[in-house]
Amino acid sequence: MVIRRAQQQDMERINELLMQVCLVHHRGRPDLFQYGQKKYTDAQLAEIIQDDNRPVFVAVDEKNKVLGYAFCIFKQFLNHNIMTDIKTLYIDDLCVDEALRGQHIGKTLYEEVLKFAKAEGCYNVTLNVWSCNESAQKFYESCGLKPQKVGMETIL
Repeated sequence: MVIRRAQQQDMERINELLMQVCLVHHRGRPDLFQYGQKKYTDAQLAEIIQDDNRPVFVAVDEKNKVLGYAFCIFKQFLNHNIMTDIKTLYIDDLCVDEALRGQHIGKTLYEEVLKFAKAEGCYNVTLNVWSCNESAQKFYESCGLKPQKVGMETIL
């Protein structure tokens, strides 16, 4: 397995994985997430893959098949009234093909994201995880992540 930046030729497989993520979210919160949708249009995905401020990493096998991905975004508050100027790499989405989970692909992707963030001078790596996605929460905790903040709601 190799971790590399995503390329245009990876889009079809990334789209399949985006659909898997949407289904997990739909099952957990059908009041918020539509069935059978994906997060990005093909045009948006193509643009993101080319954007160095939104690096996308993929884990690929020896046949160059995408096994999983990590969508990232650089964030920084410059000259903010209360926030410091630290540079953060935010993991917007991390997914491993559901048929391949448990093979340490996600952990390897996450570790590569950490190396990349350090090399880019980031102070931290952050992400959000939906409360209904307990397996993802457990995975991130096993990687050493700790809660930074908690989002709360009341449904009216």
